[in-house]
Amino acid sequence: MPALLLVTLLALAPPTQARAAAEVRDLAALLTPVRERHGLPALGGAIVTSQGLVALGAVGLRSAASDVEVTREDLWHLGSCTKAMTATLAARLVERGLLAWDTTLGEVFGDLRESMDPAWRDVPLRLLLAHRAGAPASLDADGLWARLWAHTGTPREQRRTLVEGVLARPPAPPPGTQYAYSNAGYALAGALLETVADEPWEELLRREVFEPLGMARAGFGAPGTAGELDQPLGHRLNEQGPRPQPRGPGDDNPTAIGPGGSVHASLADWARFAQAHLLGAQGGGDYLRPGTWRLLHTPPADQDYALGWGTAQRPWAGGTVLTHSGSNTMWYCTIWLAPQKGFGVLAATNLGGDTATQACDETCAELVRLWGERGGASH
Repeated sequence: MPALLLVTLLALAPPTQARAAAEVRDLAALLTPVRERHGLPALGGAIVTSQGLVALGAVGLRSAASDVEVTREDLWHLGSCTKAMTATLAARLVERGLLAWDTTLGEVFGDLRESMDPAWRDVPLRLLLAHRAGAPASLDADGLWARLWAHTGTPREQRRTLVEGVLARPPAPPPGTQYAYSNAGYALAGALLETVADEPWEELLRREVFEPLGMARAGFGAPGTAGELDQPLGHRLNEQGPRPQPRGPGDDNPTAIGPGGSVHASLADWARFAQAHLLGAQGGGDYLRPGTWRLLHTPPADQDYALGWGTAQRPWAGGTVLTHSGSNTMWYCTIWLAPQKGFGVLAATNLGGDTATQACDETCAELVRLWGERGGASH
């Protein structure tokens, strides 16, 4: 073990609710060799507990074409890790009484009942969030994906176009019969929520999730300002190495599928979201009711995907983990939460593809080991 990493390991103190930002340990010594082995532009990581952020680090460059270094405060695109946030938003609205988990597409989009394939009419919100609604994995049918790329309307108008296109074709597989991962399903769920609340999904998420959890720097789409290098850029890997994608057209997926994967955040803000789920899983906090947390974290009997979270069994977690990964092909991130141990690990890079997947998996494994060796978890 590198000497500096060992120093960091021994210095990690038990977390407290009042832990000051200055006390959060720097993970640069752990992240640097992982970044170098995989040739990443940049790499970030964090350890969080049900009481707050414990360790944080970011190493590398905002752009492979520059020498501007990332900081621990920089923003990272979270891709499909947005899904847990959309499911959490749904939980808030259900608890407010605006709708129910069994509210159906037919009820909310009554004006589309004639054009909607009949099999969609009784599909409830909870099936959309569990990937059991029969929503398509691809949106290419009838040129819908191309229309969404070209759409210049508001986010709600773009999602309305998606709703009309998806619901005009029959679901497959039949709703409720099996798991089938779908960004379109989460876009339908986001459109359902914003229709019921008569407010864009983005504003609902900001008010109901970001603000109460203290996620002051979370937002939507690729981070940063066009023409400036004030945040990391996403990258694709080609023969010459990582190629940066400038801010502007093509830097993220169409806004229509935002509820399935468009949030960006600092690692500290993402950790605040993780902390809320850890605390809620332990029966703490007042953000959601205990029964609501259980519903979000418990998959149907015949699958391992709950509402916005994958689940699995891991010895280092003392049982069930909540996990997800996300990518818009130019960024990649992964989160693992161990509710029974009260801690979680996060990793993010501004590169897409298999290399990024391997690097984030390796980072998370190193962070789990680091936490376990300091006495925070057992293997």
